[in-house]
Amino acid sequence: MMKKIYVSIAASALILGACSATDTKAQQEAQPKESIEQVQAKKGENPNVLVLMFDDMRFDTFSHRGGPVPTPNIDALAAQSTRFDMAMTTTGLCSPSRAAFFTGRWGHRTGLDDNVALWHSRQTNLNDAEGGIIRGAADAGYFVGYVGKWHLGPKGMIKRGAEFVDTYDKELIDHETQFAPYGRLDQTRRYLEGERDANGEKNQYYLTLEGTYDDTQAAQKVRAGQEMLRQAAKDERPFFGVISFSQPHPPYRVPEPYASMFPNEEIDVPSNHLAERVNKPISQEVPWWPWHEVSHMTDEDWLESRAHYYGAIAMLDRAVGEIIDTAKEEGIWDDLHVVFIGDQGSMLGEHGLYDKSAYAYDELMRIPLLMRDPDIEPRIVNRHVSLLDVPATLNEWMKLKADGPIDGETLTPLMIKGDEAISDEDDDALYAYEWYNGAWFGLRAIRTSEYKYVWNPGDSRDELYNLKNDPGEVTNLINDTEYSDTVLRLRQRLKQRLIEVEDPSAVRLEKRIADSIQ
Repeated sequence: MMKKIYVSIAASALILGACSATDTKAQQEAQPKESIEQVQAKKGENPNVLVLMFDDMRFDTFSHRGGPVPTPNIDALAAQSTRFDMAMTTTGLCSPSRAAFFTGRWGHRTGLDDNVALWHSRQTNLNDAEGGIIRGAADAGYFVGYVGKWHLGPKGMIKRGAEFVDTYDKELIDHETQFAPYGRLDQTRRYLEGERDANGEKNQYYLTLEGTYDDTQAAQKVRAGQEMLRQAAKDERPFFGVISFSQPHPPYRVPEPYASMFPNEEIDVPSNHLAERVNKPISQEVPWWPWHEVSHMTDEDWLESRAHYYGAIAMLDRAVGEIIDTAKEEGIWDDLHVVFIGDQGSMLGEHGLYDKSAYAYDELMRIPLLMRDPDIEPRIVNRHVSLLDVPATLNEWMKLKADGPIDGETLTPLMIKGDEAISDEDDDALYAYEWYNGAWFGLRAIRTSEYKYVWNPGDSRDELYNLKNDPGEVTNLINDTEYSDTVLRLRQRLKQRLIEVEDPSAVRLEKRIADSIQ
């Protein structure tokens, strides 16, 4: 359930939410009315910025990327934006990737390197001192709005200065208990015994919802986002808003017509679908969450899961279109700066894996990223960029003063110059997976245009993939003597990247390199 809160800009942290809705409405009605044109003229050089964030959205399903899902609204946005086709997340896990996005810093700096309030995770929230771009925008005089999923601790967006907040009740509970998935464990056990849910479905993987699009959480977020945009259009201050969708995070749950939009017999699966895991880290053989146990999944179950995921993408395309239409209706679209981003991807059966855990496969590591600056001509960028580069760019757009180290770099040079703004030797991306719901892994990975090296310090087996010859990352070449020099070179390159961001794990990797040379 979503909970709507309006926070007066004059309210202190001690009385957040204390003003009644009636008082807030009365104060708004008492303000003199101005035309949209008059209001927009006051915004000056500080741009309005809207972030559209999606949960577990893969990079490869949109029609503008040659994917199987018709996405006309997202495609239209892509045509007006810089497309970063080689964008990578920091961590394939919700809370750490979101903490990185909103602070601009790696988890070893913020302390947030695991999911919060899940199972045996030691984490409960992102430290309030980590104000990031939300507090920065509020302090700079922006009207700040936040709609949807936060997953960084109770009332975090409010504590950082968001005035318009529409989120789930659970995001507002001060002392939330850990969520242990007993019900999901019971459900998985029933699947292993041959049982199914209503209509022969498996609700932990796919479900056809009752009702229509208008009854979905996605539609609720659209309506809240539209209200936020209408308020922003009438406010004399510049606007920074986030609409954060919980979809297409598994399980994949959509109503008709989206549930049956992609018939199983018309779905093509990738070459690494259910590929046997040979010479892989042992952690990939362990179900770290109940639905990771997939031995009960039939071929039809996998196809249904993929079909429902595709349906979720089609439904979200509609949501994006409705938000853009509202921005146009309110007269704020022409100059609106937009970020369209996923926090991480998700596995749909590649390597026989579902959802996410501590690995660095492209299906999890790569993310969609579109950035619309109306003053910059659209283009496609094929250099590696990081999710961390986005907050660096937002700070630049909104002229914000950073509240600590910023581990990313502004993307403006790439938006203006394209691929030539980054040299071949600097074209790579760093990735980390420290914890998964309380289980430590310490994984670090580096991806270049040719190779991916994954360091697994909690295992005796690292990974090396030749991305040119094996884009599905099926064959681990770590023990192939032909690639010994490549492994050493990538380990050293990874170490250098870790040193640059002051990651303490660099010391341990240095020892690993020294041991391998002896």
